[in-house]
Amino acid sequence: MSIEVSNLDHLGLVAGIIDEIGIEQKINQLLGEELSEKITGGQAVKGMLLNGLGLVSSPLYLFSKFFEGKAIEHLIGKGVKTEYFNDDKLGRVLDQLYHRGLNQIFMSVVLEAVKIYQLETNTVHLDSTSFHVHGDYQTDDDELTEDIEPKTIKITYGYSRDKRPDLKQFIMDLICTNDGDVPLWMRIGSGNESDQKQFVQAMKGFKNQLNFDSLMVADSALYTQENLQLLTNIRWLSRVPVRIKAAHKLVQETDGSDLNPSHIKGYSYQELSKTYGGIPQRWLIVESQLRRESDLKNLEKKIQKERAEVDKKLRTLKSENFACQPDAETATRKLLKKFLYHEVKQINVQFVESKSDTDFPYKVQVEVGLRESKIELETKRAGRFILATNVLDKMELTTEEMLSKYKGQQSVERGFRFLKDPLFLTDSVFLKSSHRIEALGLIMGLCLLVFT
Repeated sequence: MSIEVSNLDHLGLVAGIIDEIGIEQKINQLLGEELSEKITGGQAVKGMLLNGLGLVSSPLYLFSKFFEGKAIEHLIGKGVKTEYFNDDKLGRVLDQLYHRGLNQIFMSVVLEAVKIYQLETNTVHLDSTSFHVHGDYQTDDDELTEDIEPKTIKITYGYSRDKRPDLKQFIMDLICTNDGDVPLWMRIGSGNESDQKQFVQAMKGFKNQLNFDSLMVADSALYTQENLQLLTNIRWLSRVPVRIKAAHKLVQETDGSDLNPSHIKGYSYQELSKTYGGIPQRWLIVESQLRRESDLKNLEKKIQKERAEVDKKLRTLKSENFACQPDAETATRKLLKKFLYHEVKQINVQFVESKSDTDFPYKVQVEVGLRESKIELETKRAGRFILATNVLDKMELTTEEMLSKYKGQQSVERGFRFLKDPLFLTDSVFLKSSHRIEALGLIMGLCLLVFT
């Protein structure tokens, strides 16, 4: 008698949550089931979710190896074998998911999760990130068959959050609950998209599809005049970019004694009424003690680094000869003009006698000092930022809630950190077409949903 030992590990718990939400059944309902297939689309998706949450990096083309030694029948279903999870089957399922509508599929699963786990949706958080890919991806418009919709994303170069501008990428927009960081809405976009243009569409899509009357929290990419004017029926809370003139002035000119201590340790704030883009708002100028200390340390480092560069330029300048005093002074001011924290205090041009006749008999000595006005302004605004909301009723959204709910923006960032973990299946994305990458985005979102 032989005994075969198989492992469940933590995947038993993962499979239980997938079953509790009903993801496999939902996928089968939306894709339909083919009697000729050895595993259903729902089982294939369940297998991909187990792979993604298996804490090992297994690209999809090594998928069947992932289940070797694991109790696959207990995890996925009676009669299921590891060899059924080959790249051809997974590729076909990704095609089917894309054709059926990725957003609709995700919404269907999310609504079940909200109902089962009683998720609180009063406040949600929006953010985006990029995922880089390896390989040369063509647009699907050149290769699609008639059964695949031609409107696919572009895998292309763009602003890389991964600091890999040498690689093509795609973008993920994600909206998560303030309650448990659970993803409620997601969208995969082209690698060269702009957050400023897409955030409004994300908010509108979320509200139209889920019909939740949520407070939408987002970072400063949302905050433009054009965007705010499009959000008249959506409650929002956003960070104000300091590049806006009114915000820049407020951050620098607010007296620290006017800031009130928050119930949240280490924070103080002052609330003001403002109108921007024709939209009445409440602005909250906030100072974080920890961030202030960090900003001041960084400022000191920047000053020191710049001083080293200044000294290097001055050594070069000191070795040069000039034809006249005005030339020497012009060259000196031009050389030091680009520096932020240092300025010319005194220029001393000297005539230097030489044994040989020369047309350049002048040398320059320069005294450089700190640009005190610039340093004073940066010191004053250290640790400060501004929040804004169109919720004018303080009973509906208190001042303290403005701060605490914005701090919850880390919920989306935590989700992105999970999806970018080297143990996750998207560590290196190897799929042959952009519509399959887009479908993989659905799998990523479902993995995060199950994980949270």
